[in-house]
Amino acid sequence: MEQRRIAGVTVGAIGFGAMHLSNPRLTDDAQAVRTMHEALDQGMTLVDTADAYTPDHRGPGHNEEIVAKALASYGTGADEVLVATKGGHTRDGGEWGLNGRPEYIRRAAEASLRRLGVEAIALYQHHRPDPAVPYAETIGAFKDLLDDGLIQRAGLSNANPDQIREAREILGDGLVSVQNQFSPSFRSSEPELELCAELGLAFLPWSPLGGLRGAKELGSQTAGFGEIAEKYSVTPQQVCLAWMLAKSPVVIPIPGASRPESVRSSAAASELKLDPEDLARLDQTG
Repeated sequence: MEQRRIAGVTVGAIGFGAMHLSNPRLTDDAQAVRTMHEALDQGMTLVDTADAYTPDHRGPGHNEEIVAKALASYGTGADEVLVATKGGHTRDGGEWGLNGRPEYIRRAAEASLRRLGVEAIALYQHHRPDPAVPYAETIGAFKDLLDDGLIQRAGLSNANPDQIREAREILGDGLVSVQNQFSPSFRSSEPELELCAELGLAFLPWSPLGGLRGAKELGSQTAGFGEIAEKYSVTPQQVCLAWMLAKSPVVIPIPGASRPESVRSSAAASELKLDPEDLARLDQTG
């Protein structure tokens, strides 16, 4: 697989979004481990998880536990995987909430450390801004985690350009990535992508195919992707990922999957190179 950089770390150009591994309607633990092993076999060496990715009946951390289990049973090469997790979202009986208080961020990071079984989290991302807490206070907690060696790198998720700049002022070179929603049907994060390219930060599109429904309807609902897929004898989903990769070398999409077959399809997109006229056309769709 083509390689890209997150700060000083080389990872596959397409990462693996682990969230679906905790959806009991889609997979069980054994299938989840097989799916993640396939992702690693395909060169997806960035794995994205979060403490809030958990079934409704479970407490926080199920997804992190699955990731740790899969890595422990993978063997050779597991030490080359960059595991990125997140804190700042809460999950209680299926209800999503926010908590950006510094004391909570530290507790969440310490719990993630234990579940992942590591001495320091490779990439710890602020999951989503909490309107009840000043952004600088929350990001200051990430600076403390960096200074104390509990995390090696910091990232943001669901941040706007002003917040990215504010976090950059606080974290300096410790800030290495931004993870925002971005897909053919959701392009409002273009300014954040452009700012990441300017600052040298990795941009990690979440839900790059538009979610489960969007992935199924990509060919029919988003003009151009289906037709271009026919031209290259690939799927519309692979065209979507190739289009994203062509936008900037800082882009590393993180499509989710609950089956090994889906992983293989996404990974193959890293080898697809679209003609300039096709890229220009896709830029105008949506």
